[in-house]
Amino acid sequence: MSVSIRLSRGGSKKRPYYKVVVSNSRAPRDGKYLEQLGTYNPLLAKDDENRVRLVEDRVRYWLGVGAQPTDRVARMLDKAGIKERAATNNPNKGAPGQKAKDRVEDKAKKLVEAEEAAAAAAAAPPPVVEEVAEEAPAVEVAVVEAVADATEPAPPEVPAEAPAEIPPEAPVEAPVEEPAEIPAETPAEVPAEVPAETPAAPEAEQAQAEEAPAEAAPAEEQPEA
Repeated sequence: MSVSIRLSRGGSKKRPYYKVVVSNSRAPRDGKYLEQLGTYNPLLAKDDENRVRLVEDRVRYWLGVGAQPTDRVARMLDKAGIKERAATNNPNKGAPGQKAKDRVEDKAKKLVEAEEAAAAAAAAPPPVVEEVAEEAPAVEVAVVEAVADATEPAPPEVPAEAPAEIPPEAPVEAPVEEPAEIPAETPAEVPAEVPAETPAAPEAEQAQAEEAPAEAAPAEEQPEA
């Protein structure tokens, strides 16, 4: 049976308290143990004497019979001067794990894709951007006009009917009827009637004067016979 010197956890949640025990290496961590060799309270300060307490005689006995301390217990024994701990070198101790490496690679790929997309957008021809910029105001104007027509339907109808009916009737009737009737009757009737009647009177008088002596002469001649 292989025996190990290790820590057995006790205490409550977030307030651990450990016992340094000798137990079977196959037994559970907090299960049965052969003997308790000391205590370890990580809540105390590092310079506190009660942080690590060991029974040196019993520790040396179990080390003598072949018990193997764990790495944490070996550090405690080295600090207490019971057993020297050989220096170890682990170059991969601070190296990131495989998942961390995968995350870094995914992030680098995303950055490369973003840079390529930005370069492609910058290399795009400028006329496309200008056409889009020109079409945008036309769409905005059409939308504004549609909104204005939908929101103000009543006010445009009243001022449109009043000036459309009144002004066309007044100017059309005044110049067509008055100047056409008055100037046409005045020169046509007055000059035509006045000169026609004036010369007609002397001619009628002359004709009557000529006829009168002709009729009077035979009347005078008849009595002579």
